[in-house]
Amino acid sequence: MSSEVKRENSFYVDSDKLSKEALEKKHRLENDPSVRTDPFEYMDGMEKISSDIMDKVIAAMNYYDYNKYTAVDVKRALDSETCGIEEFKALLSPAALPFLEDMAIKAKIETSKHFGNTVYIFTPLYIANYCENYCVYCGFNCYNDIKRKKLSYDEIEHEMKIIADSGIEEILMLTGESRVASDVKYIGEACKLAKKYFRNIGLEIYPVNSDEYRYLHQCGADYITVFQETYNAKKYETLHLMGHKRVFPYRFEAQERAIIGGMRGVGFSALLGLSDFRKDALATALHVYYLQRKYPYVEYSLSCPRLRPIINNDKINPLEVGEKQLCQVLCAYRIFLPYVGITVSSRENKSFRDGIAKIAATKVSAGVSTGIGDHESKYTGKQEEEAGDEQFEISDARSFDQMYSDMEQEGLQPVLNDYVYV
Repeated sequence: MSSEVKRENSFYVDSDKLSKEALEKKHRLENDPSVRTDPFEYMDGMEKISSDIMDKVIAAMNYYDYNKYTAVDVKRALDSETCGIEEFKALLSPAALPFLEDMAIKAKIETSKHFGNTVYIFTPLYIANYCENYCVYCGFNCYNDIKRKKLSYDEIEHEMKIIADSGIEEILMLTGESRVASDVKYIGEACKLAKKYFRNIGLEIYPVNSDEYRYLHQCGADYITVFQETYNAKKYETLHLMGHKRVFPYRFEAQERAIIGGMRGVGFSALLGLSDFRKDALATALHVYYLQRKYPYVEYSLSCPRLRPIINNDKINPLEVGEKQLCQVLCAYRIFLPYVGITVSSRENKSFRDGIAKIAATKVSAGVSTGIGDHESKYTGKQEEEAGDEQFEISDARSFDQMYSDMEQEGLQPVLNDYVYV
């Protein structure tokens, strides 16, 4: 039996800036499930696609009993030349934790075999933090009292130039989830600007339809990343109380719609600490596994973020997901999905990122800001006009130059871009 203690986060925080009516609505959403919309009912304008992948992933997750696996099962998985779903389940189980060193050795062999000693470096650029969702764990949620900001095109280009001048060649652009404040055309124009400065452009935005993904790809976007947050539908419903993000299947199918729309790559993640992290890790990997078999020509990547404190709520933490458990998940991912890129973000500290980059990770962020319009102040020290507040607290604040140097010192080869467009 697992000795892990299950606890709960304290997500609800009231702002004194909310009107009486807004506060009443917020409390109703929090306390009365009957006033919330059906999380499996598509909203107007949401594209439905024909796919059985969600059903297969959720069924496997629901039937996963990680406590039934023993040391014998783990040893068998580690000794196997190939890692199937059953072996992967064993490697995610509590029984595998004492074998973490053996898992790391096997993961490192797989990483070296398929990626050599390379590690890719990128940086995120948040261009807006307006959001129409009430996701209780997110600093951008519509009820949180933060400074909101949407960058103008001139401000976006200014931020991009500062980032590009630092040497970075890959950028991941992010917005809050608001079609009103950050519509698809706005994001598309930002992609066109990014093409002037960067060789690889990623998007982490609200899910859109396949024709909109096609448009964004034509504007310059190479890949998209979507966090499912948790694959536990019941838990998902209690965390996403209002907004488009509440629709569980539409979010789940985002990567497949992006593939249909022509995106070169798609990224996946659960936010570990929201629900049972072992089941979420299984579901995330199987989501990739089944899509990879359906669309083998696409580039796939995984992230493995843990919950971080947000502005106005420092009580949000990843709970039972410690660094050992995180390392276990990442090693299991690598053994099960040897060809898939793995990103470890600045949510994690320097020592962990340096270590995991030598074992399983293939991509790290540097020069990170999760605020809106503050790269100049962070990169050069020059004070900028009002910036928007950050989505969450980062742990590793290293600059691009420092990250590049540290990766070299760890015996790794930093890579800025490996795509040539003709």
